[in-house]
Amino acid sequence: MSGNPLPPGAWTTGLCGCCDDCKSCCLAFFCPCVAFGQVAETLDKGATSCCMAGTIYCALLHAGVCLLHCLYSCSYRRKLRAAYGLPAEPCADGCVHWFCEPCALAQMYRELKNRGADPADGTAAQGQQLLPCPITMRSM
Repeated sequence: MSGNPLPPGAWTTGLCGCCDDCKSCCLAFFCPCVAFGQVAETLDKGATSCCMAGTIYCALLHAGVCLLHCLYSCSYRRKLRAAYGLPAEPCADGCVHWFCEPCALAQMYRELKNRGADPADGTAAQGQQLLPCPITMRSM
């Protein structure tokens, strides 16, 4: 991920900083599958597509066991923290996602955006080259 040279070790946005970016707040609250998919695609540098990650998140969200989607999304919070040297604030990753999942998703989205890797742009706009599937021609 290429981004702005911000110092590691400090979040650029708070967990309840939804007023900092209304777009990420609305996306996380009303379309959490899309917000998570965009964050996952950005953190995985295109190895996981937004659609695939969002679909898995949605399936876990509606599986009837509400903890599963939190476990999935908190694994990406750990990836984000590892990538930028961020502390586990205000508490452990699992607790943050369990008690305030939409706020956690919005914070992750804003953090990536503030560091120059806007999840809404996708990986192609961030310098990652996604290759199209090869087209094969059959003769008749």
